[in-house]
Amino acid sequence: MNIDNTKENTYDAIVIGSGISGGWVAKELCEKGIKTLLIERGRMVKHIEDYPTAMLNPWDFDHRNTKTKQMIGANPVISKHYAYNESTEHFYVKDQVHPYIQEKPFDWIRGYQVGGKSLLWARQTQRWSDYEFMAPQRDGFAVDWPIRYADIAPWYSHVEKFVGISGNKDGLDNLPDSEVLPAFEMNVVEQHLKKQISQSYPDRPIIMGRCAHVTQPKTIHSEQGRAKCMARSLCERGCPFGAYFSSNASTLPWAEKTGHLTILPDTVVSSIIYDEQLDKATGVKAIDTHTKKETIYRAGFIFVNGSTLNTNLILLNSKSPKFPDGLGNLNGLLGRYIAFHNYRGRITAKFEGFTDSYYYGRRPTQLFMPSFRNVYGQETDFLRGYMVAFSASRANWNRPVGGIGRELKNELTEAGDWMIAMMMQGETVPIYENHIRLSTTEKDQWGIPLLITSVEYTKNDDKVLQDFLKEGSAMLRKAGCKDIRTTDQQAIGYRNPGLEVHEMGGVRMGNHPETSLLNKWNQLHHCKNVFVTDGACMTSTGNQNPSLTYMALSARAANYAVEEWRKGNI
Repeated sequence: MNIDNTKENTYDAIVIGSGISGGWVAKELCEKGIKTLLIERGRMVKHIEDYPTAMLNPWDFDHRNTKTKQMIGANPVISKHYAYNESTEHFYVKDQVHPYIQEKPFDWIRGYQVGGKSLLWARQTQRWSDYEFMAPQRDGFAVDWPIRYADIAPWYSHVEKFVGISGNKDGLDNLPDSEVLPAFEMNVVEQHLKKQISQSYPDRPIIMGRCAHVTQPKTIHSEQGRAKCMARSLCERGCPFGAYFSSNASTLPWAEKTGHLTILPDTVVSSIIYDEQLDKATGVKAIDTHTKKETIYRAGFIFVNGSTLNTNLILLNSKSPKFPDGLGNLNGLLGRYIAFHNYRGRITAKFEGFTDSYYYGRRPTQLFMPSFRNVYGQETDFLRGYMVAFSASRANWNRPVGGIGRELKNELTEAGDWMIAMMMQGETVPIYENHIRLSTTEKDQWGIPLLITSVEYTKNDDKVLQDFLKEGSAMLRKAGCKDIRTTDQQAIGYRNPGLEVHEMGGVRMGNHPETSLLNKWNQLHHCKNVFVTDGACMTSTGNQNPSLTYMALSARAANYAVEEWRKGNI
């Protein structure tokens, strides 16, 4: 044995993945004095210095920051993502770089770099309530969550104060209040829509979106080096002001300041090493993405935060005599019950009037209507419900206009008509058939089996979609909108499961080892020193944006892990 090499590669803890959840785990561990190795399969991205397009103008790009035919042809999956263009393509994994097998159509959007998809996320943040945590038990699907809102509420607050959440105290029982900074404002048409819809539908409150943007920096944000949001809406390029939350601007620099963090980029974890005699994990096998050299890194405990599907992949590939089907997988459920959010529905409309009004900046959020279906009891022919998001804006200079020369220029000095855009965020019900598994015949360039995705929409999803299209159209009509048009984005060949980048499950939490993989502390039931706190741990999806819940679960589990490790219990 090379004892010196073993010592050099031994840490208190290993965190796999540097995105939103992995960054939070690293921060919490390092603050507690834990010597932490953070392994990231992608390249290093340093805050500010590695945001090459952050300050560029549209005319600075070869194709005015559009998606070219070449980009779309080479990347039919990622090119469908709303934020993919010339200014952001360097933050996306190209389709052929890490292929996967689509048994059923699935759009897997990935960002392999330090910071992961925290550089690309839409930054909308809502707490869950007990109506979500108790839903599986009440409605008879999946398994009962092993936690309730009271278990995670303090951790929501802990995370929100550090992250910086803009929004209001709305007093809604199915969308609990966050610790907030000043909210962005509704424009005049949005205020009108809210008033009119609320009069016709008093049980459907409309609120300004809560998002992870610093609108009024507090001391904790200044200490992170973060400043006020400039409302540029160029967030996906990386924010040089650090105004929106990302691992790169926030948790990772904070962890590095402790002196306890080592970041290892360009390194793919192929599997976790399980010791039969010790009955626990002892380390990971990791492969240098450039040299293909394999190295073993050891630690007292491990957090797997590779993002939902890659976390499942790592665990499925971590085989041993006790766990021939993947680490902790004695019940055969690893990789099963993959779920996501249903984004298929879109509604557009026009609004006449208020032509003398405009708005300031490019706000990074929109109006939200919390779910109003099946909240307090079952009332429809489908399970669960959906959140509605919408906004009003004026058509800009890209709109079709008439005339040439002076006539054209004069017309472009005026804003266009008011347009309404409405979308759904529907909860999907996890089912056994929706799963991922490893290929037995094909491997990637690092010798790791390719992932097979077998996930699809259900009849319940179809019913949720139709209800949104019907109710959304009715609300806009009541508010005085014209030319209302509805779209099922799957029907036009655009939206497969996965494109919303809210995939969840496969390593679900639960009370019983027979029906779940993780306990209430996000520990594997059968391997107590391995934790999962990214989207893979989710038992159900709720209708809220999930990232805030991932962060709260990560902080909670990390603090628990430190306590248990120091007691010698893991």
